[in-house]
Amino acid sequence: MKYDQGKILSRRAAMVASGDWLDVTLLDHLARAPLDKTAIVAIRTDGLTAPAETRLTYRELDRRAGLVAANLRARGVGPGDTVSFQLPNWWEFSVLHLACLKLGAVSNPLMVIFRERELSFMLALAETKVLVVPERFRGFDHGAMAVALKAKLPDLAHVFVAGGSVEGAEDFTALLSPAPGIGQTALAPDDVIQLLYTSGTTGEPKGVLHTSNTMLSNLVPFADRLALGADDVIHMPSPMAHQLGFMYGLVLPVMLGATAVLQDVFSAPEMARQIAQESATFTMGATPFLNDLTEYVAGGGGATPSLRVFVSAGAPIPRALVAKARPTLGATIISAWGMSENGAVTTTNLDDPEEKATTTDGCALKGMEVRVIDPDGQPVPTGTEGHLQVRGCSNFVGYLKRPDLDSTDADGWFDTGDLARMDDQGYIRIAGRSKDIIIRGGENIPVVEVENLLFRHPAIAEVVVVGYPDERLGERACAFVRPREGEQFSFADMTTYLADQKMARQYIPERLEVVAELPRTPSGKVQKFRLREVLRQS
Repeated sequence: MKYDQGKILSRRAAMVASGDWLDVTLLDHLARAPLDKTAIVAIRTDGLTAPAETRLTYRELDRRAGLVAANLRARGVGPGDTVSFQLPNWWEFSVLHLACLKLGAVSNPLMVIFRERELSFMLALAETKVLVVPERFRGFDHGAMAVALKAKLPDLAHVFVAGGSVEGAEDFTALLSPAPGIGQTALAPDDVIQLLYTSGTTGEPKGVLHTSNTMLSNLVPFADRLALGADDVIHMPSPMAHQLGFMYGLVLPVMLGATAVLQDVFSAPEMARQIAQESATFTMGATPFLNDLTEYVAGGGGATPSLRVFVSAGAPIPRALVAKARPTLGATIISAWGMSENGAVTTTNLDDPEEKATTTDGCALKGMEVRVIDPDGQPVPTGTEGHLQVRGCSNFVGYLKRPDLDSTDADGWFDTGDLARMDDQGYIRIAGRSKDIIIRGGENIPVVEVENLLFRHPAIAEVVVVGYPDERLGERACAFVRPREGEQFSFADMTTYLADQKMARQYIPERLEVVAELPRTPSGKVQKFRLREVLRQS
């Protein structure tokens, strides 16, 4: 997969000299892992009356990845080709990524919430050759959707279904059949290994590209800061198709030679049970995961005595929640901030006072720099709000086929689109966003896309979507609608219409306000900040 090699070459000498790029791949770490140690405990609960466990040693994980790689190559997949997989946190997800590394192919994880609308664009842009989906997950027929997509996308040659069989698709088990080995991989540390879509301000998903050097250079200092090693058991309740789940639930355990525990459907009781059963020491998720687990354990649902660290990212952590979570879970609560484009950039430290976890989003990891600037590009005084920029080893290498969307300047500073403040110790606090998105439970909602779809409804004259605070999810979305004269528009009308447009359920606004007029500037631009104030006061 192509990207601007000039950007890598301009960074490479400095990154290697500093020791931030080690010029290795995850396959190098896999080769050093203890063969008979448990690598993955995948606990599947969806659609089952009792949890079903799959345990893979590093030996078996490597064997299955080799078989999948060989069978994919037999179907025409080679270096630089895209393999897309829309899977929950199942063992097949981890095996597929490792198989792609062995092939030199590009892993394209896709959130299970995506439907035909989002996937049609994403798969076409990536020129995906292979798509892997569950037969059914959380009541939705992914198999049928994938077969329908294959008929529309000329590059999509193969569809595989995990956990069942579907007419027009192959069973995933076919990829585990005996096949000739593929020999030594030609994967280089600067080859693209991951394509991950992230929603931006335009309504068009952007395809973030990472290499082994950019991804692993984030995980080494992350593990060092949090004292993570081979003896840790890493529990992952966050979707591995999200960068958080992918990097810290899939890649990090293999890099450390640790054990990963994968939870396919989040529920606090099941999370507590898995942590206790597997003696998990580390977990990571958005604030709602921390809130729900804390409430469950505090209510007598079961203790988590092995848990040492809980990293919460995606939304600020309420002070009261940290104060309750630390003694309840028996773990240090770490606040973090990052993006798909660069992984976790800032975290608090294990020995930081509780105040840091509740009033900041941490300080930069080794190899990364953060700064806060004014609109003229000049650094702002300590404690002053400004535009947050990031520079360093784990910054991505570009957006697929859209170099024009990359806001990285000639000096390597990436404009995050976030507003932040920095204290005199280098700790930042995200204050808001200059880009028009809503972050619901750690997941970006593409506001413009939702607005554009609603605007097509015949009863709507004008519509804007804004976020409003939510204690559990951080934010939820509200649509302000001005109906056409003589028309009516209800919440049920909105949800039914967007569902019919095949929009992901999590993107559908959870509140509707019907108004006679929208507040505007003298130039006619809608004043979204005034609508946010209305919601905060209601």
